[in-house]
Amino acid sequence: MKISVIVSTYNSVEWLKKVIWGYNTQTYRNFEMVIADDGSRQETFDLIDELKKEVFYPIIHVWHEDNGFQKSQILNKAILACTTDYIMMSDGDCIPRPDFVEQHIKFREEGCFLSGGYHKLPMQLSQNITEEDIYSMKCFDVSWLKKNGMKASFKNNKINATGVKTSILNFLTPTTPSWNGHNASGWKKDILAINGFDERMQYGGQDRELGERLVNYGVKPKQIRYSTVCLHLDHPRGYATPESINKNKNIRKETKLQKKKWTDFGILK
Repeated sequence: MKISVIVSTYNSVEWLKKVIWGYNTQTYRNFEMVIADDGSRQETFDLIDELKKEVFYPIIHVWHEDNGFQKSQILNKAILACTTDYIMMSDGDCIPRPDFVEQHIKFREEGCFLSGGYHKLPMQLSQNITEEDIYSMKCFDVSWLKKNGMKASFKNNKINATGVKTSILNFLTPTTPSWNGHNASGWKKDILAINGFDERMQYGGQDRELGERLVNYGVKPKQIRYSTVCLHLDHPRGYATPESINKNKNIRKETKLQKKKWTDFGILK
């Protein structure tokens, strides 16, 4: 295996199923999947056991007991479970385009981490995408998506931009490259060097805080927003509380002001 793909999930079997199918379409096949499971019920175990028999790649299921939103904790456990020296992270609600892993392999570079993009779909379309739509790649056809409820937008370029166009759009985008939970990758040694995710952080910017410490450590963010993209399936966010968001903002502020590279609340306690 040349790359480990960490996919986070929590009690969302219908979305996770579509994501696992998406990785089964990948043009680059030398990867493992590590599922970071923040306390899902038995049906998630059953789904993973079933799909392990169907997909070409190995799946490692990392689980801990449900204790509220503890994504940072389970991601740190998943990082340790990765058997390769390069890690890509995405979510269990993001269907990867067939060249998703290939692009991360293509653009990876020592001393850098990659910051990719995603394209959010409306709820009805998220629900209606089928196994056949994923395996036939219809779900990455902009005209098909529009026929099925997606609005016209400049952002649709993220779905089908290729070649020189992606390079131009990556250069022109005003979006600052950051570590995004839905689409980012970096070297395991760099992530371990900053002690992984800050486990005090719950929903709201914990991924970006990891990236900010990587930058403070000297790792350069590399923009591939239009080179590699995934379809973000819609869902409610009941775990997004003002308290957790404000707490995380304060931790990120401290990281920036003090130029922190290390967290005392990460993999090593």
